[in-house]
Amino acid sequence: MRDTTNLFLINGKPMLVPDADIAVSYEDIDSADAGRDEKGYMHRIMVRCKVASWSFVYDHLTEEEKGYMEQLFTDAPTFSFTHPDRLDATRSVTTTCYRSGYGIAWRNARTGIWKGYNFRIIEV
Repeated sequence: MRDTTNLFLINGKPMLVPDADIAVSYEDIDSADAGRDEKGYMHRIMVRCKVASWSFVYDHLTEEEKGYMEQLFTDAPTFSFTHPDRLDATRSVTTTCYRSGYGIAWRNARTGIWKGYNFRIIEV
C-alpha cells in the first residue's frame, strides 16, 4: 500500500498520498439577495469569504488502497478535514467539510486495480 500523509487528515486519519497535484480554489459566497439592479450595477452581499475546495486525483489504486480511502469517508454528511493553512502552509488548520463529485473506474477486475479515483473536498 502507498504511503499516507499527515498534511491531509479526514476525521484525524491520514489520507493516502495522491498521484497528481492537489488543486485548491477559493470562492466567495454571496447572499441570494445579491445581484445586478436594472442599471446593471452589481450589489454584493457577501455571506462567506474564501470558502476552500480541494481536488484530489489518484491515477491508480489497488483494492486495498481504494478500501482505505473509502473508509475515511463515512456516510456522515460532513467530516473534519485537517489541511495546510491558506496563508502559512507550515501550519495546519481543521475545518468542517463534505466530499463531492467523486468517481472511479475499474481498470482490471481480475487484479483489483482501479484508476481515475477523484473527488473534491469542500468547506461547509
